[in-house]
Parts: sequence; structure tokens; C-alpha cells
Amino acid sequence: MSKTQYTFKRYEKKYLLTRAQYETFLPRLRERMEIDEFGEHTICNLYFDTDTYDLIRVSIEKPPYKEKFRLRSYGVPAGNNSVFAEIKKKFDGIVYKRRVKGEFGEIQRFLSGDHLPLEDEQIQREIHWFLHRYPLAPKVFIGYDRAAFVDKNDPELRITFDQNIRWRRDRMDLRAGADGSPVLPEDGIVMEIKLSQAAPLWLVSLLSEFSIYPTSFSKYGTCYRRYLSKKIVTERKLQLC
Repeated sequence: MSKTQYTFKRYEKKYLLTRAQYETFLPRLRERMEIDEFGEHTICNLYFDTDTYDLIRVSIEKPPYKEKFRLRSYGVPAGNNSVFAEIKKKFDGIVYKRRVKGEFGEIQRFLSGDHLPLEDEQIQREIHWFLHRYPLAPKVFIGYDRAAFVDKNDPELRITFDQNIRWRRDRMDLRAGADGSPVLPEDGIVMEIKLSQAAPLWLVSLLSEFSIYPTSFSKYGTCYRRYLSKKIVTERKLQLC
């Protein structure tokens, strides 16, 4: 059984693939990589923000430093299933993630200021400071089906494929299901390469062979730009009438 990781420091490169690209690229990738121990699974996220969506509005402007806060579960949590509270930051192209893990009820109390047992005190303080700094509340649910692969010779190199990305603004509870409206066209797949150093030559060559190039893409940012910004303006106009 693998040890849960609570801190990350790595480069993350994103790519948008069509299903046709995915189906031709994946067999070649499998020559070098294998699906990780978790196999294919559903990831559920609640993104927190201010009432004026300050965190995501700053993020999509692509500043040198940006940050997000979310709750994450692997599958829809029920009973005593664990969930994660995470701060995700990006500075100078490097992604830093700090998170704590607890049962759903523990994490809810943690968000209100309690401490978790047997967790890293420093990370807890950082998250509590972040929540004190910003008046945050859950604003968007985003779920997707992920297949994660790891290099057979280098466990630090991981590639994930996210499909069926969906979102919603109601039922801001991870226990309320993994359904939502589509974020991308039906055949759209987000590939993400996660690595601690430069990509190996074989991977660079493979990406070039299939004409796969990095792009700037954020699931939450896409939801905000395409759907939320217009709805928020409309709602404010209605409130003023």
C-alpha cells in the first residue's frame, strides 16, 4: 500500500486531446508507463472562492503567483470515507500543493478551525491562515474520471488523463454525487504530465511524433470564463432591478 503524500512540488504541463488522439497515443505510452495502483477512478472537487470570485479571477490573468483552495475526494464520499483539504499554489511555473486528510466530518470541523489528529501541524496552520485571509465558501463542484499512469522506471513521472469533466453550482457537498454539466466537448480529454525535472527524451519525442503540444488550461478557470462570469453579471443585474 502506498503512503499518502501531503506535499507536492513539481512541474505540471497540460494538453488537450481529442478521443482519436488519445486512442492512438495511449498504446505507445503504455510501452513506457503503466497504470498506477488506483486504476481508473472518479475525482470530486469543491472549489472555494470569495463571493466575487477573487481567487479564480486573479488566476486566469496568469500572474507569476496564484493560489486555489479545494476539497477533494476520490469517489463520492460516504460514511467515514476520507477527503482532502488542499491549497494549490503556482509560482514561476512550479506547482506546490499542501493538503491534509481526514474523515468527512473531521474535515468539516477542520474548516471551522479545529485541528486534525496525527496530521502535520505546519500544513494545518498554513491552511487555517489561508482560510482566515480569505472569506471563502464552496462555489463550484468539478468532477472527472481519471486514469493515471506512472513511468515504469521513474515513479516521479506521472501522466493523467481526465475525461467526462463536469461541473455544477448547486449541491455544494461532495456527498451529493458526481454529476454535472459537461465542461468540454464530449470527446475532449485533458492530459497532464507531472514531473519533478525535465521530461525524458523519449517522452518529448513521443509528444512531437503525435503533434501534441502544451496548452494553458484550468478546469475551474474554464468554468468561470465560459459559464460563471456571464451568469454572475446577469444575477447582479437582476438584483439591482
